Amino acid sequence: MTNARQFELRDDVTVELVKASASDADVIWSARVSTQGERSLEYLDADPERSEGLIRFLMRDRHSVPLEHSVFTFYLEAPIFVTRQILKHRISSISEHSGRYSELTGAFYIPSRERKLVQVGKTGDYNFVDGTDEQYVLTLHNLETAYQAAWDSYTNMLNLGISKEVARVCMPVAAYSSMYITVNARSLMNFLSLRKIDERSKYPTHPQREIEMVAEKMENIFAEKMPIVYKYFNEFGRVAP
Repeated sequence: MTNARQFELRDDVTVELVKASASDADVIWSARVSTQGERSLEYLDADPERSEGLIRFLMRDRHSVPLEHSVFTFYLEAPIFVTRQILKHRISSISEHSGRYSELTGAFYIPSRERKLVQVGKTGDYNFVDGTDEQYVLTLHNLETAYQAAWDSYTNMLNLGISKEVARVCMPVAAYSSMYITVNARSLMNFLSLRKIDERSKYPTHPQREIEMVAEKMENIFAEKMPIVYKYFNEFGRVAP
């Protein structure tokens, strides 16, 4: 994140893999214990390609528990309105930057020009279309004006000696926050199935673009670490087991 007391406009999100105990092989040994007992430890170094049929079976029939032994920890930077949507999933352990104990950064979210701005249709039956150049310019102007006012208020209060936990109240949900998220593979697939638009989905979803940006980056990491599981996640309609 940027240093405190610096005003900045961003149109991106950051997702980095901090650590992972996650592989296709992990699914094999954790599944084999149901039939092999203590001999399942012999599968700790299993060749996933030789046991791809087992993984396919587990994904097809939605035997989910073996997937919970693969775990990812991500570092995330995103607007607060995105981090709050992630919290609603209740599928992960989260540690977030606290505005009570340290100064907030001056980073605020603005949509990129590619972000669709205009909602067409009613609630439950709508889609988004591109905005005009005039609408985009007006959007950026209004957002930057509001953010600058909030940031000036926040820093002025800090300069007057007002506590961080009080000064932060004036900050909008478009301010960036940072967090660590630890999630297992099953829960991650549930998140991706809901927050990523994909034509292979059995149950299409319509996530807000900003949280989809997070899901896209997480999915790339998931696909790299567990390619066989990822293959059948897509083959069977992107439904979490």
